[in-house]
Amino acid sequence: MVNYDFCLRMINEETIVALATPSGIGAIGVIRLSGPDAITIANRVFTGKDLTRQASHTIHFGNIVDGDIILDEVLVSLFVAPRSYTRENVVEISCHGSSFIIESIIKLLIKNGARSAKAGEFTLRAFLNGQMDLSQAEAVADLIASNSKASQQVALQQLRGGFSSQLQTLRDQLVQFASLIELELDFAEEDVEFANRDQLKKLIFEITRVITALIQSFELGNAIKMGINTVIAGRPNAGKSTLLNALLNEERAIVSHIPGTTRDTIEEVLNIQGINFRLTDTAGIREATDAIEKIGVERTMEKISQSALLVYVFDAEQITIEELNNDIESLQKPGITMLLVANKIDLLEVGKSGSPEVRKTGEGSIRFADTWNTQSQDILPDFPTSGLSDSIIPVSAKQKRHIDELKHKIYHAAVKDQLTGHETLVTNIRHLEALQKTEEALARVLNGIDTVTSDFLSMDIKQALHYLGEITGAVTTDDLLENIFSKFCIGK
Repeated sequence: MVNYDFCLRMINEETIVALATPSGIGAIGVIRLSGPDAITIANRVFTGKDLTRQASHTIHFGNIVDGDIILDEVLVSLFVAPRSYTRENVVEISCHGSSFIIESIIKLLIKNGARSAKAGEFTLRAFLNGQMDLSQAEAVADLIASNSKASQQVALQQLRGGFSSQLQTLRDQLVQFASLIELELDFAEEDVEFANRDQLKKLIFEITRVITALIQSFELGNAIKMGINTVIAGRPNAGKSTLLNALLNEERAIVSHIPGTTRDTIEEVLNIQGINFRLTDTAGIREATDAIEKIGVERTMEKISQSALLVYVFDAEQITIEELNNDIESLQKPGITMLLVANKIDLLEVGKSGSPEVRKTGEGSIRFADTWNTQSQDILPDFPTSGLSDSIIPVSAKQKRHIDELKHKIYHAAVKDQLTGHETLVTNIRHLEALQKTEEALARVLNGIDTVTSDFLSMDIKQALHYLGEITGAVTTDDLLENIFSKFCIGK
């Protein structure tokens, strides 16, 4: 385990070095030095200008040499403290991307007084030196790992301090009341009241409202960060695999008219308006005819239970009202949003007069009606007993009709109106747990505000302040910092 107390004591004494770009062969590699001797160490192995005499934020061309041996021609960028990422002297050496050259230069820098950086140590130093708070430091890791426009925007918002400033405002207001209650304890014998209880109630209500909204934002925030788990399910031969291919615009899944072609799950990522949806095509849901199909159906039900969004696909030509209602009833689960997709609308028949006809399909009758729009010739089953007509999305996966409209529905079913680009979203489980504990502590304050003594109120307010402080790093422990920064990449 990294001893962060030791790191804090040594932070002004040690200079660290690491490769800041991904390992492997590339056009260039960037080697980063940070610490009090970063410029001096770099200057010992650099031929060109005297780096110790150059201004901050300048770039210099020269050679890295080991005695008389030239290791590489490089560009050296200088960032003089405190105008750097870590608020220390920082040097970045841009060399050719040969793994041999990079390794040779790092070994040379270590020989001249640097040491190898640990995972996340550059960002740790930025945090310990007051360049950023803990939630912003975590946003750095999220930004590096972002794989969609939405996840990048959320991480960037947190890195810029949007989340931190909101929490700091709440914490400052609580601190003011906590100090007044502490003052009451000093004058306990005089039985005086410095903290107005009505104003405290009002403040607690307001802080709780903000914290509750942040807690509720985690569902969307985490989905954006990790990708929204979306399952395509339905009966065999409903066109699930064809729909997956249409959404991806590529032949990803094997398509056949034979029911039960898909025996195992197929997973792909679909990006819609900057958000990643992790699509899973599943085996058809029916009574299994063999052991392999049974396993496939079991996996389908397991995937559905783990999903955030379920795209239920049915054959608009073949299904009956009873079958549709039974499927919906068996698949609907709390916390899972379901979209109903009527596939194979290209097979539906319309009478010569242009008015929909009634077709017998299995047990019961289905009336076909145009429920998509008045201009379209596409017709859909009208389900008078189910009340579901308005929520059904008609498509022809084979002909790729209404696929864009389906993508629009998928996006809004997951995101709704929650993403405007300016809101604060909680994406980190650590932040969520701290907010929940803060909410609990504030609830205790509210419950006892008129009945308990000032010392108990003070304890609960201090607890709320403690949990809020854990998010931004105002309150830290070695174990907490170890857990956070050990997940960073080396060189960041």
